[in-house]
Amino acid sequence: MSPARTDHDARRHDVSEAVWRVLAEHGFAGLTLRAVAAAMGASTGLVTHYFAGKRELVAHALDILETRTRHRPRLATGAPGLATLRAHVLNILPLTPEGAAMNRIWVSSWDVALSDPDLYAAQRTRYERIRADLRAALDDALRLGELPPDADTGRLAANVLSFTHGLVVQALFDPDTFTPARQTDLADDHLASLTRRRLPPP
Repeated sequence: MSPARTDHDARRHDVSEAVWRVLAEHGFAGLTLRAVAAAMGASTGLVTHYFAGKRELVAHALDILETRTRHRPRLATGAPGLATLRAHVLNILPLTPEGAAMNRIWVSSWDVALSDPDLYAAQRTRYERIRADLRAALDDALRLGELPPDADTGRLAANVLSFTHGLVVQALFDPDTFTPARQTDLADDHLASLTRRRLPPP
């Protein structure tokens, strides 16, 4: 690799680290070219060499967030079925300071993603992928007899993700009430409810 290419890659890494520092401190609302330049101790012109404008900067920030989310420490999924489903849920929840910081950034990204068609599509795909992972675990649970035989695993995957994200929001706004221990207890209660046979409609 040429020295020029090496220098370019190193500088881009520095820019990415500055983007992350701005996200961690201010969320997407505070993510601007000027803020990233300040975090680097550089000129705005240097940052615009990598990003033509705010939209490109936000798209890059979402890529960084996705990568860091994927590579952060996680609970092992363990046995197939409900044990794997539980690990997926706990890995989403803000049970650690790092998990809380990551979730705060994700929540702050919703507004910008909803207002941009391309970012919206990328986030929609991300949530489809999460539901698919949950459904795979639920399919295993159904096959293993851990769920009622008439369980609709697609519907349950949407149910579990909706519950999990609702708990994320409550924990972010009221961490003293929704401690990691309580989050875990509530998640276990919700997962236990999936194993009960649904009553027919009246």
